[in-house]
Amino acid sequence: MAAPLVYISFPGTAREALGFYADVFGGELSLDSYEDHGRTDGPPDAIAHGVLDGVVSLAGSDTSDGKSSVRCEGLSLSLLGTAEPAVLHEWFARLCVGGSAIDPLVQRAWDGADGQVTDRQGLRWLIGYESKA
Repeated sequence: MAAPLVYISFPGTAREALGFYADVFGGELSLDSYEDHGRTDGPPDAIAHGVLDGVVSLAGSDTSDGKSSVRCEGLSLSLLGTAEPAVLHEWFARLCVGGSAIDPLVQRAWDGADGQVTDRQGLRWLIGYESKA
């Protein structure tokens, strides 16, 4: 792995959340349950390990008994320049479904565009691109 992989502990919603991100970004999603891993510290059908592998890669699981789930302050997942502008606009719109736009994805004074959204899982995304000359 060439870069850090964001690994999210979900409060029992890993299947839905990682499926949502697969729908938004595409890629290959693999999900393994607690039962698949022989674990007994959570419900057998809960996700013990899930990975979305693609242009945007994420991993996560359902929290095991007594563990904390994701809470983010002062953190944004940046997708600056990771795809063509039309794709970035589509991702932004899809992340807004069930979430909220903090700052719309629009052209800025510096000849680029960016915007921020908090998705329905509570994750904050910074999405943008530089204009091509």
